[in-house]
Amino acid sequence: MASDPTSIAVSDDVKAIVKDKEAAGLAPVLSSTAEDDDLGISADGRAPTDEELHTLRRVPDKIPWSIYTIAFVELCERFSYYGTTAVFTNFIQQPLPPNSSTGASYNIETGQAGALGLGQRTSFSLTTFNAFWQYTMPLFGAYVADSWLGRYRTIGAALGIDIIGHILLIISGLPPVIKNPNGALAAFTLGIITMGVGTGGFKPNVNPLIVEQLDLERMVIRTLPTGERVIVDPAATASRVYHYFYLFINLGALAGQLSMVYCEHYVGFWLSYTLPTIMLCFCPLVMLWGRRRYKRVPPAGSVLGRAFKIFALANKGRWSLNPVKTYRNLHDGTFWENVKPSKIQNKPKWMDFNDAWVDEVRRGFNACAVFMWYPLFWLCYNQINNNLISQAATMKLGGVPNDVLTNLNPFALIIMIPLMDTVVFPTLRKLRINFTPIKRIAAGYFVAASAMIWACVLQYYLYKKSECGNYASGKMMGPEGEMIDCPNVEISVWAQTGSYVLIAFSEILASITSLEYAHSKAPANMRSMVQSVCLFMNAISSAIGFALVPLAGDPLLIWNYGVVAIAAAVGGLCFWLQFRGLDAQEDELNMLPKGDVGGNSSEPQAYEKKDSVA
Repeated sequence: MASDPTSIAVSDDVKAIVKDKEAAGLAPVLSSTAEDDDLGISADGRAPTDEELHTLRRVPDKIPWSIYTIAFVELCERFSYYGTTAVFTNFIQQPLPPNSSTGASYNIETGQAGALGLGQRTSFSLTTFNAFWQYTMPLFGAYVADSWLGRYRTIGAALGIDIIGHILLIISGLPPVIKNPNGALAAFTLGIITMGVGTGGFKPNVNPLIVEQLDLERMVIRTLPTGERVIVDPAATASRVYHYFYLFINLGALAGQLSMVYCEHYVGFWLSYTLPTIMLCFCPLVMLWGRRRYKRVPPAGSVLGRAFKIFALANKGRWSLNPVKTYRNLHDGTFWENVKPSKIQNKPKWMDFNDAWVDEVRRGFNACAVFMWYPLFWLCYNQINNNLISQAATMKLGGVPNDVLTNLNPFALIIMIPLMDTVVFPTLRKLRINFTPIKRIAAGYFVAASAMIWACVLQYYLYKKSECGNYASGKMMGPEGEMIDCPNVEISVWAQTGSYVLIAFSEILASITSLEYAHSKAPANMRSMVQSVCLFMNAISSAIGFALVPLAGDPLLIWNYGVVAIAAAVGGLCFWLQFRGLDAQEDELNMLPKGDVGGNSSEPQAYEKKDSVA
């Protein structure tokens, strides 16, 4: 049995705990007898046997309506986020158009919206910093939620901070301010920093909050009206919830990006920042409506501290200057078993939890290890926020703003998510093909790499056909000796479609699955923190992206896309080689019993009542 920090197996002790909990009525029975079937006793409501796990079809449970209201909150928040960030590149990179005080070009064919005129590398650096900041702060927001305020209250406070950040962006785009580039840049920078704090409190908590509204915690057998016996699988239910949750995200992103791009070109940046702020203001109202309706897991104090103390204790005495000895010590099968309270004679005061909670923590650390390769995936995705927008500006636009093509990504997701949920995944389940999270994530890396190969090939032809050669976004000598912008290459901007669609498909496989994995593998009182670790991988990706800044401009953009494609492919291969063994353990890991910390069980009863007072 492998029980090192990055590998989990369910021990006999865990199975014994499950049996004890069954006897106490705290968990569904894990098996049924032949006598039950002979007597005609209904199998509905009991847990599946090992044979049934391999033979019966799995289906998701029903989704309560409260989940859709939380999804609407996410839609509005993502409208506000993507609606503003969609115009960041032009706001920073392009200069203020002649005779414009708002940054609007008023004519897409002959003009380009802009404000600060700081160039592509500065634009790439600031948008990359924004991504880094937005995905670093969730670590703080998750700690506050899990330890002190709880998810609901943390989301409420975060939304207030986020609104303040959006107001600062509005100020940076006002005509009197935009004429002063230094003042506009200061207000803009302060705005994205404040928004990052708000996003940090919102993102890691809304993801687990939405799935916590589900009632079913474990797999059960039910009989359909057709007479077919099926397994109602919470993992399949969570998968469906997160797919439609992601659909709502992209509905908000599509509406925000598409509308704000045209606002930017025909009215000005101030309107592109104002309308998203108005949408964001709907979020606190919906959350207030759900105050007495949502299930809420109360904060559990310094659980994170206990988890790291367990991890530190498990590492004690295992490290050596000899790397071979260290490896053997970490993989001797006792890493987590030896730190279970039942194995320790003189327990320290902070060890106020049971063995089952140690197994939950072990599963959570395993999930965090799975996320470690994600920065290489997000390197591909982040290209759509900056370099692909700049690439579009050198192509034949045909009346389409250069930053409107990014909407192909959410548009593709809106089409593909229902298709995958209603056709592809059910078909695979009927064929008894278990497309596990590990398989989906690994496939996502290779699809993302193919998106960058598409962009790389397209950039090659842009350089080949440009009058300026490998400086397609630069300047050239005009007919009268003046310097003019290089004319756009006669390749339609719609040639970028392949990159955006492939990135969207990779998100379904890797990004949505990461949300599922973070929820299903984390202890209930650490779900926000594990979600924040998942999100933090995007911040690490942004930091790695800074190393690619020298490649983010002519004449090195072919290398930029090529390096990112290779990195994603290597990451996918390494991910599969490291974690492919977890596939066989998927069901066992999802069926681990809930742990007890400080005398407070993390069973579903720990939820506050729906009519409780905040």
